[in-house]
Amino acid sequence: MVKRRFFVILAALMMLAAPLTMSARAQWRETTQVQGRSLTDPKATDGVEIFQRSGTITIRTQRTIQVRVFTILGQLVSQATLQPGIAELKLNTRGIYLVKIGNITQKVAL
Repeated sequence: MVKRRFFVILAALMMLAAPLTMSARAQWRETTQVQGRSLTDPKATDGVEIFQRSGTITIRTQRTIQVRVFTILGQLVSQATLQPGIAELKLNTRGIYLVKIGNITQKVAL
């Protein structure tokens, strides 16, 4: 009985948190400048670099890629096809996100 109540409360909290996460959805934008700390080694990730800085996830790629960004709870925040170059995703909600590009998954803390 206690376990069931716990899971019901947990599900309710996740449903309440969903609108907050969904409001964090943003569009990728192309840019020419990158400032921040690189999280990946381009040699190890087939020419893809992921940067983070206050509220922004930045990706530099040499090829067209499919990118998906998830919350730590697995909720999809953004999904896009990025062209070669540099693109940024501004997120209003701080937290830990998972960036998935092909077979690469990188944790990003904003």
